[in-house]
Amino acid sequence: MFFIIAVSFRLLDNSSLLFLQKDILVTSSNVSRKLLKKQIRENEDREFTQKLKRALLFRNLQQSFLIFSVATLPFLAMYLF
Repeated sequence: MFFIIAVSFRLLDNSSLLFLQKDILVTSSNVSRKLLKKQIRENEDREFTQKLKRALLFRNLQQSFLIFSVATLPFLAMYLF
């Protein structure tokens, strides 16, 4: 279940599209958190900054739920076997 939630948050993360709309070239669809934070600090466009913050939130939630899914895997295995 946590994995499905993590995938949902990954689909909501549209950081690559945001960068391409601002003519910022990215080489991967998986933009690093470091780059997101740097652009949030340096960019003066308020609307763009808000969108980046939302993308960063989705990225953090996705990673948290991915960790939860891996952490619950042993418990699930013990329960089933």
